[in-house]
Amino acid sequence: MNKNVGGIDRILRIVVGLALIALAVTNTVGVWGYIGVVPLLTGLIGWCPAYLPLGIKTCKTK
Repeated sequence: MNKNVGGIDRILRIVVGLALIALAVTNTVGVWGYIGVVPLLTGLIGWCPAYLPLGIKTCKTK
């Protein structure tokens, strides 16, 4: 797995993921808020499987 998520993209994914999970825990948005686990994990590991078929890479290449 080569990293394909970088910089601002990672930060936004982590923030949005945590916000969705927090809203789910407080029962503001219901159980659908737990979908925030997906952007949180992709932000933390730096790899997004949806980017592969689309050929998107937001991290800097070496």
